[in-house]
Amino acid sequence: MDKATVDRVFAPAARAALEAFPIDACDLTLVSLSENVTFKVTDGRDGRPYVLRLHRPGYHTLDELVSERAWIRALAEAGIDVPDAVMTRDGQDYVPVIIAATGEKRFAGMASWTEGRLLSDVLAGMTDQSLIEASFKQLGAITAAMHVQASAWTPPPGFKRHALDSDGLMGMAPHWGEFWEHRSLTAGERSLLLDVRQRLHALLSRLSRDPSAYSVIHADLHPGNIVVDGERLTVIDFDDAGFGWHQYDIATALTHWQTKPNAAEIERAFLAGYRAKRPVPDEALSLIAEFRLIRWMATIGWFHQRPEVNRPSAIFEERKAWVLDQCAALQLSR
Repeated sequence: MDKATVDRVFAPAARAALEAFPIDACDLTLVSLSENVTFKVTDGRDGRPYVLRLHRPGYHTLDELVSERAWIRALAEAGIDVPDAVMTRDGQDYVPVIIAATGEKRFAGMASWTEGRLLSDVLAGMTDQSLIEASFKQLGAITAAMHVQASAWTPPPGFKRHALDSDGLMGMAPHWGEFWEHRSLTAGERSLLLDVRQRLHALLSRLSRDPSAYSVIHADLHPGNIVVDGERLTVIDFDDAGFGWHQYDIATALTHWQTKPNAAEIERAFLAGYRAKRPVPDEALSLIAEFRLIRWMATIGWFHQRPEVNRPSAIFEERKAWVLDQCAALQLSR
């Protein structure tokens, strides 16, 4: 969708939403158009920037969005850098808006703008292996800090988020879509994925759900959702946050690098940072390889659910090929 279409379809609703927030909004600029529509907004009174997000319809209820904010505030209280939420003039987290061009209802939320660059962009320009490892060590420490907070946190009454449990990840109706139904798969590949899905579902069903291993997690904590500003690393985009295993969070941070030559060094650096902040026994990290596979199987489901989302086909094909190779190896290991 080009900028002119975005302005016609979404900008009027964004401007209507801004009337509910306590700023003198100006300079509404599109930042991203994906599942959610995100704008950067400037307060004309002091020049302070904010982010306004029109949340995609059908993914989260209002209660689930408010719950997301509750956890973000709790993380901030624990000393973890996250964007500061901006309430509406009447003290609400979100305001409903109607997209006139489509008739759909969305919820609009505002937060402080996070200055800096995405860690994924910073890493893409790095050639010094020691600096890359240092970045992942920092990411490991942040992940551990979030798990420390979540393990000890009691969500407030009415807290609602989805569950990335055995059914949510590897059930017959997984949260991110039926990955075995992707249109590019052959009948044999579908059969393979279904077989491995069943085995992984059984594995997950046996795992502990003690808060030390299973709690609220970010669930999309990769370098593309970390903003770097000097020494400060801020965690953004909690859209996928829900209840899940900590090892899934860790696997998510590592999967984007698992096919690179330095993947083993990256994982060691990440886990060193994690353990420095949160000492855990070896068995608490024993299934990261399985969760990496689960993550990319879920990613195929994400692509299946959203064929309209434009992504380079090479990325999908690389992930699909890796998943099928791993699944075939598992089947042979029986």
